[in-house]
Amino acid sequence: MKKLNIFLNILIGAFVGVFVGHGIYVCWDFKTHPDLYAAWSAPWYTSILAYGAAALAVVVVAVVAKIVIKKYGSEH
Repeated sequence: MKKLNIFLNILIGAFVGVFVGHGIYVCWDFKTHPDLYAAWSAPWYTSILAYGAAALAVVVVAVVAKIVIKKYGSEH
């Protein structure tokens, strides 16, 4: 159970890190090349929202798994 908990911590950290890194990159890219994003029909921050939704889903599943492990791991 300890290895699974460590893996879940790494998974959460990785997805949060990718989300933050992608967000910073997209913001920087928009500031340096705004005319590239003007041609899109969607707002420039759409990919940040998509990454955020995916990261949130993974983090929620991992946190729920950690709670289940903590609850049932101590009973058995």
